[in-house]
Amino acid sequence: MKKECTWLFALIISVITYINKSYSQAKTPIFNISGQLASAENAPVKEVVIQLLHAGDKKLVKIEYADSLGKFNFEHIPTGTYLLLTQSMYFTPYQSAPFLHDKNTALGTIALQAGSTRLKEATIVASKPFVQQQYDKTILNVSGSISSAGSTALEVLEKAPGITIDQNDNIAMRGRQGVLVMIDGKQVPMSGQDLANMLRNMSANQIETIDLITNPSAKYDAAGNAGIIDIRLKKGKKSGTNGNVSLSYGQGMYPKLNPSFNFNSKHKNLNVFGSYNYSWRQEVNDLTIYRQFYDDKDKFTGGINYNNFFKYQSNVHNARLGADYNIGKNIIVGFAANGIFVANKIGTNSVAHTMDAQQQPTGSFTTLGNNLPNRNNGSINLNYKHTLDTSGREITADLDYARFSSDETQRYNTHYLDVNDIENRPAYSLFGDLNGNLSIRSFKVDYTQPLKNIDVKLDAGIKSSWVQSDNDVKFFDRSNGGNKLDSGKSNQFIYKENINAAYVNASKKWKHLSLQLGLRVENTNANGKQVINSETFNRNYTQLFPSGYVGYEFNEKHDLGLSMSRRIERPSYRQLNPFRVFLDPLTSATGNPFLLPEITNSFELTHTFKEQYITKIGYSRTKDNMLTILAPDVQPGTVLQTDKNLAKYDYYNFSFGFPVTIGKWFSSTNTALVYYGRYSGNLANTNLDVSRVAFNFNSVNTITVNSVTTLEITGNYESRTYYGFLDVGSFWFINAGAQRQLWNRKASLKINVNDIFFTNQTNAVTRLTGYGETFKQKRDTRVATITFNYKFGGTTSGNARRKTGGADEEKRRAG
Repeated sequence: MKKECTWLFALIISVITYINKSYSQAKTPIFNISGQLASAENAPVKEVVIQLLHAGDKKLVKIEYADSLGKFNFEHIPTGTYLLLTQSMYFTPYQSAPFLHDKNTALGTIALQAGSTRLKEATIVASKPFVQQQYDKTILNVSGSISSAGSTALEVLEKAPGITIDQNDNIAMRGRQGVLVMIDGKQVPMSGQDLANMLRNMSANQIETIDLITNPSAKYDAAGNAGIIDIRLKKGKKSGTNGNVSLSYGQGMYPKLNPSFNFNSKHKNLNVFGSYNYSWRQEVNDLTIYRQFYDDKDKFTGGINYNNFFKYQSNVHNARLGADYNIGKNIIVGFAANGIFVANKIGTNSVAHTMDAQQQPTGSFTTLGNNLPNRNNGSINLNYKHTLDTSGREITADLDYARFSSDETQRYNTHYLDVNDIENRPAYSLFGDLNGNLSIRSFKVDYTQPLKNIDVKLDAGIKSSWVQSDNDVKFFDRSNGGNKLDSGKSNQFIYKENINAAYVNASKKWKHLSLQLGLRVENTNANGKQVINSETFNRNYTQLFPSGYVGYEFNEKHDLGLSMSRRIERPSYRQLNPFRVFLDPLTSATGNPFLLPEITNSFELTHTFKEQYITKIGYSRTKDNMLTILAPDVQPGTVLQTDKNLAKYDYYNFSFGFPVTIGKWFSSTNTALVYYGRYSGNLANTNLDVSRVAFNFNSVNTITVNSVTTLEITGNYESRTYYGFLDVGSFWFINAGAQRQLWNRKASLKINVNDIFFTNQTNAVTRLTGYGETFKQKRDTRVATITFNYKFGGTTSGNARRKTGGADEEKRRAG
């Protein structure tokens, strides 16, 4: 299959490149535009951006930079009327008169005037707010955030407006789960707790920005009902060799250490980039649970009080290496390889006290656990980009291969005690050997074609992926000193999946009106097999996913836009796996091979005032909403955790983003969100019809003390809300930090404290037929961190190049 994919990839590139080369030869004649910049004061001409614009509508055609002698050259420019514009922090802007370009055009020498405030400008660096609101997405500028220094990617997301993370590490956006997480446009190969653990092991020092996208276009995979979280890593944009070295140390209940290094080396046509990040962290999870059991007449029959303490230690090596090579001016080929190697230790101490129907103690049991989960994840991407001409025609292609392996051992020892703390049953010893492998192969091709005669931009593409997962779990009863296979807890699950997709997306902009319409079709073929009892299932379906946006600019102050999309959330491979996983003697978890994908139709109206104040009103309906359920199992007093489909979930939201500025010393970015969610259906023999109006407020405040010292205070509040049967209590937290620039801004020192008042805790209640539960969770959220950062290398700007691939939604579900 791998060989076939490679040949198919090469064939598609060759054919399309040939066709478009032939097509472009019949187009309008093209020539070069050249010139030279000079300073009236004979000062060196450096860091000047030269923009070529259409004279009529002043649309950008191309950007170039002058060489060390001030010379510049725009190649392969179609005939027409243009003008030239320069921008620089050292010189005043220059704009040429319109000129006709119908042959090779020499503009001669252009004299630039030195800016009168250039010394002042050279010492001032503009800073972006942590949160930037746009009509179609919210941008988190992580690299400039003080409180994000030394944090993990998951901790940064917790600070984001409208983002919440529940006790099971599920990420929700604006009160809705089913979020698609991507890194540099490439979907993360995990979900659930595996995804959360990966984000915990990713340093915020690696991240440039995070985009929160609510209604993506048809170009994106249809996965992600609640939207997309796209984490953009830092990338070199300068010629020469440059990079960054960072070291963070944090102290909460336990220490955290995070050194990192990244570099970019660009010389002529070759660009090489890489990074290495090491994370060593110790974390805790203090979880108390009170479970109640009821009969068919809703009468209390017994209960269990749990005190669970989990201690985590993680050692994570995260590395990436890649290169891009320019074949002439218009073709770029590249590769990117990524590896994540995780070795964790998880210690468990669980004490459970049981009681009868009269709430009198009946005994207790204590479980000590020692788990050693190891994860080795690697992927490689080959990519190709061909800019066919200056009109915007472009073709990109990606070929991806990824392999993820897991190797985990689990040891549980349980002792049973009576009310006098005397052992009354033989101890139970369980050993688990869990192994899994997942391979993903995919290719995709995207094409952009401007239709100039009707001023429409057309995007189209195809994608196919092949996934194979093999999980082999064996548990052994070692209670009597033996090693007896426990067939009730052991099994092997093999899953195969193929998804084929195609899309088309068209956009057009008039003077005040803009329109975007897209359609994506996805064909899914899947089958799974449980080896021990030979249970199998097969699924084959094809679905359409339309999307669209219409916007109107009333004047310079007011914009209005309406977007819609239809999206899908497929179950993860682990959610489909039907074998049981031991959690404690009375609790187990299992997948559901009959779990259906959920479908969501979303609509959102956005109003922008002065490009700063953004109001959004939205509605969505989700069919077959997937919920994690805790319900009584077959044996009395036991509980089973699994995922099931709920008939529907209706969601309404209203949000308002607004900045506050006081002079030059204080700036604040604030987002207020009000949402209403209603769950309807029947699960676990319980009619569910619950709803509530909930509220979220996020505020990021920056205080500028002087040109090299800034302070930052962030806060977040989340009101009481529902997640299916779960009634989750409110919580809030405040973070504060300070930053000092050093050595002419080549280095910086950041100090921050997260969750100062230790209030970021989860409290929740659940109630369904025959069962009720109350729990409280505390984690190691109050952490003081000090971070030192040093930048090295050149300062000449160059062209940025994407360093990502195209293996998509199937990777996110690999957890």
